[in-house]
Amino acid sequence: MIKSDKEVNYKPSLIWPMVLFFVFIHLASFYGFYLSFYAKTQTHLTVYLLIVFGGLGVTAGAHRLWSHGAYKAKLPLRIFLAALQTLSLQRDIYEWCRDHRIHHKFCETDADPHDARRGFFYSHIGWLIVQKHPMVSIRRQQIDYSDLLSDPVVRYQRTFYIPLVILLGVVIPTLIPYYFWSEDLIISLFTCFFLRYVISLHIAFCINSVAHMYGQRPYDKHINSRDSLGLALTAMGEGFHNYHHTFPQDYSTSEWGWKFNLTTFFIDICAYLGLAYNLKTMDKQTIAARKLRSGDKIN
Repeated sequence: MIKSDKEVNYKPSLIWPMVLFFVFIHLASFYGFYLSFYAKTQTHLTVYLLIVFGGLGVTAGAHRLWSHGAYKAKLPLRIFLAALQTLSLQRDIYEWCRDHRIHHKFCETDADPHDARRGFFYSHIGWLIVQKHPMVSIRRQQIDYSDLLSDPVVRYQRTFYIPLVILLGVVIPTLIPYYFWSEDLIISLFTCFFLRYVISLHIAFCINSVAHMYGQRPYDKHINSRDSLGLALTAMGEGFHNYHHTFPQDYSTSEWGWKFNLTTFFIDICAYLGLAYNLKTMDKQTIAARKLRSGDKIN
């Protein structure tokens, strides 16, 4: 029997290894920021590109492809996206999708892993450093994840995640500047790994926190997820969050196509090349009707 929320006692406690981990990587990123003033121009560009490519692995891969099935991808694209998602160091695809699906199914309830009702800090990063509410585990039983592990790419990445993440997320990004333009190895490590990692984490975290607290609700004013053009530009199109929670099946996560949406642009290119197909969208009439029925009227 699955208990109701009120039947479950919850006393949050800190996960000290995670607390220490986040303290360490943030201190290292501050040092990386200091060292970035001494880094070569090519290294700065590399940090930016690593953030973008790792972000695509999350937005186009873990989020729109594997979490929502908003489009389908052929094997070469799935392998490429899995490699980029590994580069992001945001856990393996299966775990990422598992938490995201339960977030949508039970958004802003005790079963939501990063429940925004518990405050900005909790939804931003706190949910990773405290024990999750028991309802998260209980409600996971109600969601089907079989499609994820039926994909050999997801299964392989999960099986070999530790060596893959060390290689793709740490070693290769650090060695690129060191090998190709003789960047100092310490500068390369602290900028291309630590600084890049922390920046990309906080961009992703803002979708859980900022996008559930600040912005507009043109599609559904009864949910807390918000649209923010600034966050959409920063987070590669993921900031149209009120739209996304209203129409999670849309591969574009917005009604504007690739405008202000780098991830949609990437998926459209892949579709043009025949690597992505069955792109799901919402028709304009349905969107307009939903705006009239439940959206905030914005002048």
